[in-house]
Amino acid sequence: QVQLVESGGGLVQAGRSLRLSCKASGSIYGFGTMGYYRQAPGSHRDLVATITSGGSTNYADSVKGRFTISRDNAKNTVYLQMNSLKPEDTAVYYCKARDMDASRLYGYDYWGQGTQVTVSS
Repeated sequence: QVQLVESGGGLVQAGRSLRLSCKASGSIYGFGTMGYYRQAPGSHRDLVATITSGGSTNYADSVKGRFTISRDNAKNTVYLQMNSLKPEDTAVYYCKARDMDASRLYGYDYWGQGTQVTVSS
């Protein structure tokens, strides 16, 4: 079955960087769009960044210019490079991947277990 394993979270001072990784496995027909979402205490889970299998990206306005999402299709792995971190970036970060069907038109979304990112001021 499909599994997503996340790594790379932690505690960091404001202005520093972190890199998150998410390795997906178990797909028969391949993964479509992959991405990261985050959820702070008492808040909804919000989009951070997504990337299609072709490399097209989309970012939340709050992270544009600071975060970069990339993927290695051969490894089914997506990366989130987070620079110039701010205390308001503190949240649990969740990876999401769409497991495509044979038509490559439809898929089902799977979530990683989440990784905590804490940015101190």
